[in-house]
Amino acid sequence: MTATEPLSGSPAPAAPGRTLNLTLRVWRQAGPDAPGAFEDYDAPGISVDMSFLEMLDVVNERLVEQSREPITFDHDCREGICGTCSLMINGRPHGPQRGTATCQLHMRKFADGDTIVIEPWRAEAFPVVRDLAVDRGAFDRIVEAGGYITVNSGSAPDANLIPIPKSVADAAFDAAACIGCGACVAACPNGAAQLFTSAKLAHLNLLPQGQAERYKRTEAMVDTMEELFGSCTNHGECEAACPKEIPIDFIALLNKDYLRAKLKNRRYLSRKP
Repeated sequence: MTATEPLSGSPAPAAPGRTLNLTLRVWRQAGPDAPGAFEDYDAPGISVDMSFLEMLDVVNERLVEQSREPITFDHDCREGICGTCSLMINGRPHGPQRGTATCQLHMRKFADGDTIVIEPWRAEAFPVVRDLAVDRGAFDRIVEAGGYITVNSGSAPDANLIPIPKSVADAAFDAAACIGCGACVAACPNGAAQLFTSAKLAHLNLLPQGQAERYKRTEAMVDTMEELFGSCTNHGECEAACPKEIPIDFIALLNKDYLRAKLKNRRYLSRKP
């Protein structure tokens, strides 16, 4: 089914610069168990200064004015922090600009007359909720398995109480930049979540505060990941698709810690009380 009549309700918001006349080929799906299909929409007068999500807002406003069902998509902060804006754009997670989340992608990256194909993440672990929105609860299960440090949550300690080498702090900060968007899973031909899991592990395991539970945490999170996602075979697509450009070096650290965890935890279990 297609819907190619122009969405000619309210014009796009006035903005400096030129405008684009686009065709959107959007995946529409009423629910997780409903069949889905692409539908085409004409989107004239789109300012090149809009973000990709602002463009979808304009299209949805025009659909509502015509008493048609708007396109469902996820969004929240629109500042490249929350990771909610998970869209496959022309076959690439978050679109053509590397190191950029969908909400930070501007329409100037497209040309007048382009046809833009917009899909949800395609991964078994991320079932479609509706249209372009997916359920990424599988990531929550991984974090719940051990993505925390058990501490007394009293007043915060002094910042300089625990010395941390700058190189370690920098690496932990790089890992903590993961926004949990799921682009790594969507890009991986195996639907693997190693980059996400390794980032969540590294930002805790590298710091002194995380050492006490390092191997228990690693084993629990990786085992949960393996139940929900495919296996990593080092394609490297995850790093290329990540809007925060998190390196796959963290996956090597995950594998190293997981092997140690299996050996250490097995040794502890064999001890007599």
